[in-house]
Amino acid sequence: MLAIKNILVATDFSECSGTALTYGRALAHQFGAKLHVLHAVETSGIDLAGADAYVATFPELSIAMEEEARQTLDALLTTDDRATIGAKAIVRTRETPARTIVEYAKNEAIDLIVIGTHGRRGVSHLVMGSVAEKVVRTAPCPVLTVRHPEREFVTEDTGLARVSARTQS
Repeated sequence: MLAIKNILVATDFSECSGTALTYGRALAHQFGAKLHVLHAVETSGIDLAGADAYVATFPELSIAMEEEARQTLDALLTTDDRATIGAKAIVRTRETPARTIVEYAKNEAIDLIVIGTHGRRGVSHLVMGSVAEKVVRTAPCPVLTVRHPEREFVTEDTGLARVSARTQS
């Protein structure tokens, strides 16, 4: 039997991440696990744009980015999430989201990471890279990657896993 006590959902607030959160909620309910929802505020994009001096000069910019992310993340979690599955919102500011996700998983004894993937291919994949792919390669635990739209295994209205009618036929 699987002993899943801590589930981490990594979010960038995209539709794919919304799907990952739906899966994470359902799995947390099914396993009686605690749900951790993490957003990594990426600082490397600022550095690449040559604006790292502004962040150093204006720390309030970094603080504002974190606060906005925290408010968005808090809005994603319901009172029921907090009460029934001990959901907690985490915001970290680091250079690379993949490393942030993996470090959090190691430090918090995460048993399963759920992360959305955009499914990029070709040149866009080479240029953009894939946070999900890096997490899969370096995570200390299993990683479930999901795409949007999902295959209707999980419904958002209940947050509980359901097998769709398509898979039963």
